[in-house]
Amino acid sequence: MVRALLASGAAVAALLAAAMPAQGAGSSVSTIKAPPDKIVIEVATVNGSGCPTGTAAIAVSPDNTAFTVTYSDYLAKAGGPSLPTDFRKNCQLNLIVHVPNGFTYAVMGVDYRGFASLERGASGVEKASYYFQGSPATASRSHTFNGPLVDDWQATDTTEWANLVWAPCGVKRNLNINTELRVNAGTSDRTRTSFMTMDSTDGSLDTVYHLAWQRCPTP
Repeated sequence: MVRALLASGAAVAALLAAAMPAQGAGSSVSTIKAPPDKIVIEVATVNGSGCPTGTAAIAVSPDNTAFTVTYSDYLAKAGGPSLPTDFRKNCQLNLIVHVPNGFTYAVMGVDYRGFASLERGASGVEKASYYFQGSPATASRSHTFNGPLVDDWQATDTTEWANLVWAPCGVKRNLNINTELRVNAGTSDRTRTSFMTMDSTDGSLDTVYHLAWQRCPTP
C-alpha cells in the first residue's frame, strides 16, 4: 500500500457523489466543520488501463475538506491508427480512509478536468462512480462531449446536503472510486484520431473530491 502524502488540493473539474448510509447518521448526528485532526488516505489497490502503475497519486488538502487524485497517463482514443481497445480507458481506486475518531464523512462533490480533441461526428463520455465497501448501491454520473471540439473539458456534479449519504460511524469501510473515458468515432472521418484525456496538457490533472463532515452520535 502506498501512503498518500498530505498536500494542498489543486482546482480541477467534474463532480460526483453518494455512497453507503452511515450507521446512526441522521437527526442525532450534528453537522460540523472539518475535524482539526488530519485524515490520512492509503491506496489499497489501483487498477485499470487508464492508470498504469505509478501514474495515479492521491493527496489530502491541509484543511481536510478535499482530497485529490492526480493522473498522468489517462487517454482514450478512436479513429486513425488507434487500436480497437483504445476507445475505453478506466481506473478503479480502492482507498483506505483514516478518519479521526468520532467523525463521519460524505463525498459532497467531485471536480474532474481534461482535454478533448474530437472530430466532427465523434463524441466522448466521462463517467464516474463510487461506493463504500459492502454497499449494494453504486452512485454514478456521466457527461457527454460532442465534436468538433478541441479544448479543455470539465464537468461538475454536486449533491444537495439533504441527499448526502454518509460513511458508517465506527466501521472501517474502504472507499471505491471508478472512473471511465470512452471515445466513439461515430460518423467522423475514420482516418483521423479523436481522443479524450483525464489529464491537462502538461501531463497531470488533479481530480478533487470535496468532503462534508458530521460528528458521530455518542454511544
